[in-house]
Amino acid sequence: QVQLVESGGGLVQAGGSLRLSCAPSGRTFSSYAMGWFRQAPGKEREFVAAITWSGGTIHYADSVKGRFTISRDNAKNTVYLQMNALKPEDTAVYYCAARKDDYGGIYLRTASYDNWGQGTQVTVSS
Repeated sequence: QVQLVESGGGLVQAGGSLRLSCAPSGRTFSSYAMGWFRQAPGKEREFVAAITWSGGTIHYADSVKGRFTISRDNAKNTVYLQMNALKPEDTAVYYCAARKDDYGGIYLRTASYDNWGQGTQVTVSS
């Protein structure tokens, strides 16, 4: 099990930007595939973005494509989600997820991940 700690959430006006960070506690994660998910009140947790352990393959949900960027710095043991042009509908709790992977896989489903952070709130006002 990997403990993940997210940071960087907050309140921002529509059109603004935030950068979320996720780091494992006490372990390197260079061999882990990573993902970001979000959950709005009354809705199911949904996929936002994912990245392979090497950073060579990335995938985004259609709703964030062109506005959000996932990246990772394995030397700093951190994965990021840069969120630009934020909309009120992006308001949610954002979760970081990790899955041990030695094959370069990319995972888009919540059930594919077995390590989750506690979540960080992102609120976008109109």
